[in-house]
Amino acid sequence: MIKATLVLEGGATRGVFTSGALDYLMERDVYLSYVIGVSAGSCNGVDYVSKQIGRTRDCMIHKEKEYSYYYGFTKFVREKSILDMDMVFEKYPKEIFPFDFDTYFASETDCEIVTTNCETGKAEYMTEKEDPERLMKLCRASSSLPLVSPMVNIDGVPYLDGGLADSVPLGRAFRKGNEKIVVILTRNPGYRKKPVKKVLAKMYKRAYRSYPELVNTTLRRNAKYNWQMEQVERLEREGKIYVLRPLIPTVSRLEKDYDMLMNFYEHGYCLMKREYDGLMRFLEN
Repeated sequence: MIKATLVLEGGATRGVFTSGALDYLMERDVYLSYVIGVSAGSCNGVDYVSKQIGRTRDCMIHKEKEYSYYYGFTKFVREKSILDMDMVFEKYPKEIFPFDFDTYFASETDCEIVTTNCETGKAEYMTEKEDPERLMKLCRASSSLPLVSPMVNIDGVPYLDGGLADSVPLGRAFRKGNEKIVVILTRNPGYRKKPVKKVLAKMYKRAYRSYPELVNTTLRRNAKYNWQMEQVERLEREGKIYVLRPLIPTVSRLEKDYDMLMNFYEHGYCLMKREYDGLMRFLEN
């Protein structure tokens, strides 16, 4: 166990890059003491803490139609979700790709899952060390994309995708006190988010008119994200954090193509392998 913090950005299926990088670290038996996962990064994070090499990859990349978690248009209208979240967070961990709850709960690694509180519009950093159902519900909330997934109720409070309020929780990582921080991003170097388009802004305002703070957070997301990227790049130049990010064109956040996803996963694996010695020097110095 290395005393350091691991920050994992989300990005839906772009998260396969992260799963490749983490699979290499797990093969080398490298585990950091604290993990913060956002959206798809939360799914990668819990699989890292449970020490399940390949699990996130297998959940996200497959050819078998019966394992698909994408709804067609008819089901989307009925379920109000583009993704079958029951498949991902109930059937997968219990039946198809079993999650090792025992190893997760016994781990000395602290794992925080970032969610967005729909009532306050603020990020919350949530943990669970005993209840399997609640752990999967936290991951589900963290990964529930606005407009295309329903809110997730936890302890009487509605939550959505953690990336809305804190896409790259570097501030949270510094507040935890570890001197060493490793950040895995899912966007290319220099990426910046564009402002929300007017038509999309209207959709947010209409869909979440009962949650004005959530709307405000969503509309400000690009500005906060771009500020976070400037912070990441400055701290990286100063040698204060270690950053791994994809160096090939990224996949779309709802990519379905098996070969494209596998290529992006393998890129994450090979890039971590290439950067491994440099990462170890950073962690040990």
